[in-house]
Amino acid sequence: MAWSFIENLPTDVLRVPPVSERLPFNTSTFFAYILPACLSYHVAALLVILHGTRVYRMALWPLVALLAFRASVYVDYAGGDPLQTYKNLDVALVMFCFVFRTLEWTFLKDPLKRHLRPVGSSPSIFMDALDLSTNVRGVGWNWSKSHHFPPDTRPTSRVWFAAYVLLSACYHSVVCGAFHLATQAFSPETFTVLSGGTIFDAALPPLIRYIRSSIITVVVAVAIYAVMQMMYDVATLIGVVVFWQDPAQWPPVFDKPWKADSLRDFWGRRWHQLFRRTFIVLGGWPLKIVLGRVGYVLGSFLGSGIVHNVVVVMLNQSVEWWCMLLSFEMMAVGIILEGMFTRISGREVGGWLGRVWTMAWLLAWGSIIVDGFARAGVFASTSVLDTACPVRGIPEYYVTALDRWLREFVP
Repeated sequence: MAWSFIENLPTDVLRVPPVSERLPFNTSTFFAYILPACLSYHVAALLVILHGTRVYRMALWPLVALLAFRASVYVDYAGGDPLQTYKNLDVALVMFCFVFRTLEWTFLKDPLKRHLRPVGSSPSIFMDALDLSTNVRGVGWNWSKSHHFPPDTRPTSRVWFAAYVLLSACYHSVVCGAFHLATQAFSPETFTVLSGGTIFDAALPPLIRYIRSSIITVVVAVAIYAVMQMMYDVATLIGVVVFWQDPAQWPPVFDKPWKADSLRDFWGRRWHQLFRRTFIVLGGWPLKIVLGRVGYVLGSFLGSGIVHNVVVVMLNQSVEWWCMLLSFEMMAVGIILEGMFTRISGREVGGWLGRVWTMAWLLAWGSIIVDGFARAGVFASTSVLDTACPVRGIPEYYVTALDRWLREFVP
């Protein structure tokens, strides 16, 4: 009987059921699937700040991984609505981070230490564990000493800080809604349905085709930037207003990425660093053991490619696996080339030539990333942000006019 259980484990316990067979999200499934995964994750965070708990952490990790897997694949958080499938994706990504954050904690020899707490609060291991489990960038913790946190120019007063963040959340929700609508307007017949479609229109000549795909890539990049900034603003408001955290615990999430003058500057400082640690644990550290510094860079971007590949595969399993892995690995290749240039010439990549190089490389390989999203049906997902745009017809009108103008060049 025991051997039969082991043989059937991959198909019974680790089987990924289709969405049609998943349980609906309600109070019962919350307590049966979501809560156990969150509690086990919190217990792991509690253990890693205590001395002498390494054995317990090692024993707990398989349970965290199993519970996170169950929460990801056995419940339909979209309520049966195909256009809400991004909710299933969001939960899966959160659980993915649970697994790899606790994997890192499992092998730490020394406990993690917190050095930034809300003003007037007394030390509490339970509150420290809660902060650690929700603090993906490690703000105020000793493990994030090498991380870059953008300079903060927002008001220092708690009231004005909260007002500024609220206005930022409202502004970026409108921007995200407008650019999402603009993306869909480029190809309403494919970008608004879950089957998706490519951003490379084969009916157009190569030059016009790639100009059009580059414009779509930029529009999507702005939408991604806006939605992540909006979500971070909402989380900041909850932390500062509801939990009375110090605004210093919520440094800016972006550092003006449009000003990047090298790929290293863009990915290492100016783009968001929310999943940096997960990518490093997943790929950076393992490949560093084999290939040194080059392996660290290649492995970190490989980890990023794997995570982004999980995104598209969960939405559409027919999308080729290579599109995300290749694109993100080429970002690593670009950074390695910058390092070679510095060693040969003795000069850092920068200035206006550095900006041209950076944006050209990002656009070239970013187009393949965006195409993967498009073919997976990511742009078809709807949200409240679409209705947050008070001038819905404007982006659709101008995008349609631009697309028509580009097609006029077709002989």
